[in-house]
Formats: sequence, C-alpha cells, structure tokens
Amino acid sequence: MAPRASWKGYLKLSLVSCPVRLYPATSASERISFNQLHKKTHNRINMKPVDPELGLVERADLVKGYEYEDKQYIIIDDADLDAVRIESNHTMNIEAFVDEDEVDVIYQDAPYYMAPDGAMAEETFAVLREAMRKSGKLAIARLVLSSRERVVTIGARENGMFVCTLRNPNEVRGTAEYFGNIPAMKPDPEMLQLAEALIKQKETTFDPKNYEDRYEIALMSMIREKLKGHKPIIAAAPERGNVINLMDALKASLSQSKPPAKSKSKADEAAKPAAKKAAAGGAPENPLKANLLKAVGKSKK
Repeated sequence: MAPRASWKGYLKLSLVSCPVRLYPATSASERISFNQLHKKTHNRINMKPVDPELGLVERADLVKGYEYEDKQYIIIDDADLDAVRIESNHTMNIEAFVDEDEVDVIYQDAPYYMAPDGAMAEETFAVLREAMRKSGKLAIARLVLSSRERVVTIGARENGMFVCTLRNPNEVRGTAEYFGNIPAMKPDPEMLQLAEALIKQKETTFDPKNYEDRYEIALMSMIREKLKGHKPIIAAAPERGNVINLMDALKASLSQSKPPAKSKSKADEAAKPAAKKAAAGGAPENPLKANLLKAVGKSKK
C-alpha cells in the first residue's frame, strides 16, 4: 500500500512550478504505548467530551472557539477557516536560498520527504533538486499544514527532497534566563588539552543504528516475560562512581577506553610530566589536572 501524502500542492520557483507531495519522514508507530484501563475490569477507558453544565455531549455538537479574554470566546467555523486562503495553502513558493549552517537546529521541527506528483512533474522536480544540490543551498518557503502556515527549508536528498518545518521565533526561548548566571572563565590549558584528548579518543562516524532505544528494548523484554507469566527481570542500572573531582573523572574516563594507535599528540606530551610526578608520589598542583593526566596515562597502556 502506497504511503499517504500529508500535503499535495505545487513547488514553485519564480515562473517554474511542479506538482509535489509531502510525506512524514518519521513514524512513532513502533513505539511502545499503553492504554488506560479500569483496574478491575481491564476494560479500555473512553475519553468523552464533558460540558461542566450539560455533562456528556456529542462530538457533533463541538465547535472551535478562540479565547480572546478570560472565558470569553469567539466561535470559528469551517467556513471562516476556508475564507482564510493564502498562496501557501496549495503552493510552496520558494522565497530565498540560504546556506545549510545558517539555519539554527533549535528552529528545526518536523521532517518530511517530498516527491514529484506524477510522471509529468519528474523532469521539473529533478532540475530544481539538482540545482539546489550543486549550489549547496537550502530553499526557504512556506506552506499551510494543519490549518497553520509553516516556514520550511527544502533541500536535495537522494532522488527526492527533504523538507523540514521551522518553529516560529516566538516559540523559541532565549538563552539569557538559563545561561546568564554561568560565569565566564578560561579553563586550565593543560586540563583543556586532556579533555580534548578524551574527545579525540571517542571520535567515530555517526550511525543511528548504534544508538537503539535501550529503555524500549528493556520494556519489551519485561512485557514478554509478563506474557509468559514470569516475573519481570529487574535490570540494575550501573552504579555511579564517587567522583572526587574533575581531574579524577577525566583520568578515569580516559583509562576506560582504548584509543586507536596514532602518533603522539600535544595532549600526550602534556600528560607525561605530571604522570611521572604522580608515579613518583608527588602531589599534583590541581586535583582536576591529576585526574586528567592519570586518564591519559592509563589509556595508553
């Protein structure tokens, strides 16, 4: 069965346009979900609309209302919504092109795949796709989804295009409230080098298959055991170590991983003097630095 399109309309660049379809790029159907049941009957509970004066009401009697003052509403019906027609109802008109790194990830919202709608649209679609691919740019456009206009980015992806809706600026909180009290400080250069060495040790190529949802797996395992009539297996979380200070933590972290064979780095050279000092029983100047040095030293064994 062919996937159902979330939106159908036209992709337009100046005088060039082609019919396209949008499909959700993600799905939550595989996630484990629970139903609300009565604890004695195990019957599934139905959520029904309730009016505080009338009690249960039929869904056919529900209307949309906008609260313009406290408990004061103006009624909006389908005819009112249909009257609000703008170009982006059925057309994604490309307004501009930007570099991909100019779009802050905090504004990125829901991802979609876009494909041509019919064989007649394929050539135009391919021209627009390859032009964006070669330019290395993202298109900025607008479209109406779920009765709301959304700004979107459009980019080439394989044989199709990738569309991402963007959050409205008033939906994104500023950082001052959260970061304003963090003091400005310069880290110790030697500890910074050790931390960079730890990062270097853990560098890899990102593959989402390596980061499966462990909670979801454990949850399904528990469900299967209960279906068999067994008691659920209690999965113990790893014990948290008593970290004395940052230096100890950095050293311990580096000692737990085996870095690939590589030429000596500046961090390795920086670690030598303090590592020798620690081996000789001398107390390092800074406990944090000592941990970092120890971690770098152990990781090389």
